Amino acid sequence: MVRLHVYISGRVQGVFFRAYTHEEAQSLGLAGWVRNLRDGRVEAVFEGEEEKIRDMLKWCHKGPPSAHVTDVEESWLEPKGEFQGFEIRY
Repeated sequence: MVRLHVYISGRVQGVFFRAYTHEEAQSLGLAGWVRNLRDGRVEAVFEGEEEKIRDMLKWCHKGPPSAHVTDVEESWLEPKGEFQGFEIRY
């Protein structure tokens, strides 16, 4: 199990990025959350099997069809096991 904390930049708000991230994370069986930031970025934390987290990271670099991702800042951390599922935070 691993934990990944990301900040995603580009045209990532107003394009259903959070909803698609939620859907993708759930399909991979990941736990964590995603939210919009006031500065226009999207922030997310994922916990799960390393291979599935790496698949999620690849997805974050592309995003949904209407998004345009320009940068993904990533931090790999020790998992805390604090999440029951994956949620959208507001």
